[in-house]
Amino acid sequence: MTETPRAWRSVLPHLGYELPADVTPQRTGGPMIATLPLELIRQSVATREFWPIPEPVAERYRSYRPAPLWRARRFEAEIGATVPIYVKYEGGNISGSHKFNTALAQAHYYHRAGFRELVTGTGAGQWGSALAAACAAFGIACTVFMVGGSLRDKPYRGSLMRLYNAELHASPSRLTHVGRVAAERSGQGNSLALAIGEAVEYARADPKRAFCIGSGETYSILHQSVIGLEAIDQLAALDASVEAVIGCVGAGSNFGGLALPFFAADSAGERDVPTELIAVESSTTPKLTRGVYAFDHTDSTGTGPMEAMYTIGSGYAIPASHSAGLRFHGAAKLISAMRYRDQISALAVGQREALTAGRTFALTELVVPAPESGHALAAAARVATGREPGHPARRGLLVCISGHGLLDLAAYDKLLAGLPEDRAADSDALRAATASLRAVHPMGGA
Repeated sequence: MTETPRAWRSVLPHLGYELPADVTPQRTGGPMIATLPLELIRQSVATREFWPIPEPVAERYRSYRPAPLWRARRFEAEIGATVPIYVKYEGGNISGSHKFNTALAQAHYYHRAGFRELVTGTGAGQWGSALAAACAAFGIACTVFMVGGSLRDKPYRGSLMRLYNAELHASPSRLTHVGRVAAERSGQGNSLALAIGEAVEYARADPKRAFCIGSGETYSILHQSVIGLEAIDQLAALDASVEAVIGCVGAGSNFGGLALPFFAADSAGERDVPTELIAVESSTTPKLTRGVYAFDHTDSTGTGPMEAMYTIGSGYAIPASHSAGLRFHGAAKLISAMRYRDQISALAVGQREALTAGRTFALTELVVPAPESGHALAAAARVATGREPGHPARRGLLVCISGHGLLDLAAYDKLLAGLPEDRAADSDALRAATASLRAVHPMGGA
């Protein structure tokens, strides 16, 4: 049986370039940088390849890792796949998703740095659930701002967070200035950027609080490398090889955690078959397929550092979607840089197609995937049946089921009731939301 990895693996030494530096507004030092533990800063910038997993984190990992990997033969047969489809399942922990991998690591480092409360924003609630449980594990307080529309659709996500003593607020809330302003505007209740903005503002009010984020930062992608490292060993144990690795993208930690260890292994000459890495996003939030590569804010406050990212604009009014974890305006700095240099590719999938693929997987493999994971499954079905031109996978493909959908059944109820087709993001609105952003030049400078 495959063992839980003893070290995380960084892709930074294999990129062949440095990531663009953040641009910090002159009026603020940026709350994230001020409170970020030194070890997390190192993990974001150093070219060290292997980072030993601290024993308190490793001990928690061993309670649910290694996560299962299997060939989804019944799903293959149902969709008419012409190549094998392997799935890596990350729903077998208390949070129900891959987010717990970095939540445990971050809670450990923040606790060691002396912080007594962690504050965050969450979309679908997987990250909020993961951080609440991780904070409980390390004896620190947790406050979560959750996208209000998502909390209404997924009330038991809130129950789970409160079970672990987290203080939970629907966003926009009356607790912060940015929340109060947004509450007075129409169409602003579905934004993860807003929930993150509220968390940033709230955390800055107390020096014992720290804002932390679960997906877009380079260190969180590093922590998720346990997914891909395990998958490489598990495929080898099955004497199987894949030519495509597929994961859904909100900001990028699930996709990065699965795919980037394959990129590193390919770069180091450790694998015989080169791997295409396919990031799958929601068509309601098409940053990688229709966005611009520019410097943008990660939240709605406009006070933190601006990162080089593929973005549709932090002020873009994202429409409601059952895949709340994908409702983020930008992709991670690392994922964006690799997309810009064609080291990864991207596809967009609508929520009806995603939920239909999720239901098919549930019927055939008896695992209910999160709606976010349904996007990856839909893309896998396209590739495995030859319906996605330019993306062959002759020896098979690997897809990440980033979490379970047992707390997302309202979305499947709406699918069964005849969920309408999605409307594509409006081109004029996308242009308006990104018009003032400064483009990232080819060598990474502003």
